[in-house]
Order: sequence, then structure tokens, then C-alpha cells
Amino acid sequence: MKEIGIGLLGFGTIGAGVVQGLADNKTVIAERLGATPVIRAIADLDIETDRGVVVDPAILTKDAFAVVIDSQIDIVIELIGGTTIAKDLVIKALEAGKHVVTANKSLLAKYGKEIFDTAAKNNVDIYYGASVGGGIPIIKVMREALAGNNIENIYAILNGTCNYILTQMEEQNMPFDVALAEAQEAGYAEADPTLDIDGHDTAHKAVILASLAYGFNCPLDAVSVEGVRSISPEDITLAKNLGYRIKLLAVIKGHGDEVEVRVHPSLVSHDHVLASINGAFNGVAVVGDLVDRSLYYGKGAGREPTASTVIGDIVDISRNILAGSECRVPAITYSAADVTVKAMDDIETRYYIRMMVADKAGVMADIARAFGDRSISIAAALQQGDCKDGYVSVVYMSHEAKESDVKGALAEIASMDFLKGEPVILRIEG
Repeated sequence: MKEIGIGLLGFGTIGAGVVQGLADNKTVIAERLGATPVIRAIADLDIETDRGVVVDPAILTKDAFAVVIDSQIDIVIELIGGTTIAKDLVIKALEAGKHVVTANKSLLAKYGKEIFDTAAKNNVDIYYGASVGGGIPIIKVMREALAGNNIENIYAILNGTCNYILTQMEEQNMPFDVALAEAQEAGYAEADPTLDIDGHDTAHKAVILASLAYGFNCPLDAVSVEGVRSISPEDITLAKNLGYRIKLLAVIKGHGDEVEVRVHPSLVSHDHVLASINGAFNGVAVVGDLVDRSLYYGKGAGREPTASTVIGDIVDISRNILAGSECRVPAITYSAADVTVKAMDDIETRYYIRMMVADKAGVMADIARAFGDRSISIAAALQQGDCKDGYVSVVYMSHEAKESDVKGALAEIASMDFLKGEPVILRIEG
């Protein structure tokens, strides 16, 4: 049976999972593919530590650049991470005529166009299914299954760490810091969780999805990003009582030649499909003009789920090699139109606004005037709890309004002497 030579760069948790998965499912993969993927080289700076998988020591090396030019290697798997050496290795592999599989979301978010263009120039495939959603095949869906659709919008929960924290805050009435510590203890959060809880991990994935959905090079620095550090149990409870759950969402919406791409905590109605996605799971809700609504759900990280998607990409590329149909599915199809990211100040949505205000006459009228002067229509205004130290908590739920108008109104309110602390502003989506 024909063999497909594999070179693995990065022998960490996911790399070891790929090695184990290929070994455990060798027979079924060979039966489905009609060939056998064989790992011929593994590169890592640490080749001494036992990963718990059986490999021939002769295929281990510290020289990753030797792997990407090895004539016995057909497919290079990049699982190093980061945007420095990983980028150099991926570009070198593509230029050497190797097909590439990567799970590197940050690399593709920052340098996707350069990498995709290099692959096309050298007539080789680059597959990146595990870069978004771990074990969820959303990239394959966007590249192939929904290729005949105009995508209307995508709402996505793309970070299991944040989703786990928000779920614990709601179900166990935990403050953020306690929920984060529990997530770290359970292995759902890194020792330094900044990338996750500040929203940047989700932003990388949103850039990849937006680029695929709308055929443009979505610049990472154009994406508005807010994390979950400031979410309080009070807002979790208030949202729940109002019929919502708070989720960290990637929101992607097409508006002709403009696309909204933003990441922030959002109120999601209890009857929305994403509201029921809890714990460390991910979910992507896509609306297309033909397919209407569809949902993709599963584990967004972890050794086995991510390895599953990487192996699926290996099988896809191997089929292309066997059929002589490399580049059958483009890494991305760029639109002929000039597409740009819509400025955050120009987006329109509904808002949840909570503020502590002095309990005295005229305050509500001043707030109403600040909103009314900017044509912000309020759907509901609710006082929460009793007066404390002369202040009361008031929640406003708006109808659809423009971001810049909401910011302007809140800036005016902040200049008045009746506001205590900073207002809490959360968008209402879906």
C-alpha cells in the first residue's frame, strides 16, 4: 500500500495526540484512504521527554528546517505555535513543495494572506481545520459545504476557557477570580490566561472565519476586542433574570462591502442555540442564504479533539495527492470586491447598560435626555435592589442603537455628578 510521508513539527500535547491517533486508527485510516500516512520525522527542541506514545528514536530531531526539505516528506504538520519560527518553517515548507497542515490560529490571523499566497504560488495545499474550533470541522464546512452560500452572519463561542468561567459564574454564583482559579485547577485555563480571558484567542479565530466567509484579508488590528475580566456575578444574575445568558461571542456580519468583525461579552437570549452551550464547549452558528441556520458544536480544544481535526486534514491532503488534484480546494477564495472591516463606532445593536446613580430627583430625566438627544430608544429601565449609601443600581435595555451614539450618551452622563463608578455596557446579540 502506498505511503504518505509525514513530518511533524512540535511534539507537545497535540503533536503527541496526532502520533497516537495515527497509530491507534492506522487500519481504519488506511481502509478509507487507500494509503498509509507514515510519520518519518518529528522535530522538537525537547526530544528526551517521554510523551507517552511509542516512536522510533531515529525519527526524532531538533532540526525542524531539515524536516521541511526532506525528500521523503509529503506533508508537514506545524504544531509549534507562535508567529516567528513557525512562520519561517511554514513558508519554507511551502516553497519546498510540501503540503502543510497547521493548527496555528495566531499565525494565520496575522500572516494568513502571505501564507495562502505562497501555497498557491507553489501549487501545494495548506489545510488549517484545527485552527478554529478544535474538534469542530467548521473550517471544512466553510471551505466546502457552504461554498454555495452567501453568508449572512456568524455568531460563535470560540474559547472554552471563557465559556467554562462564565458557566461556573452563573451556575455556582462565583466571582470571576474564583471561577478563573477553578478553571486553571481543572486544566481549562493556562497559568497565564491573558490570551483567553482578554478575548485575543477568540479574535484570532474570528479573523480566520471572517476571511473565509467574506473572501478578504481581514486585518487583526481592525477587530474590536473585549474580554471577560469585568463581568460580575451581579450582571450574570441580572441577565439571567431578564432571560439572557452572558457569553463571549465572536460576531461576524456582512453588509455589502463592509463586514462586522468584533469580539466581546454579549447577552444571548435563553432561546438562542448558543445559550445552551456551556462549560468548555464551543459552538458556531452560521446563517447562509441557502442553508438558513446551522449550528456546529463540540470540543474546541484538547489533545484528542484537535488531533482528530489535524488527522482529518492529513487524510484530505493525502486524497488530493493520490488523485493528483492538489489545490482542489483553495485555502481561501478572495472576493473581487473591496471588502473592509466595519468601524466599531458604526455598528448597530441592542445594549444592556447598568449604572449606579444617585437616588435623587431629576436623575432619570437627565439620563433619558442624554439618550433621547442621540435617538437611543430605551425598551426598559429597571431599578435593581434598594438604595445603598444614597445610590441605586439601574439597568437600561435599549432598542437597536449606534455604538458611537451610546458612547456619546454615556460620556455625557459620566460628566454629571450623580454617577458612581463606571457604567457596565454589554451588547445584546442574536
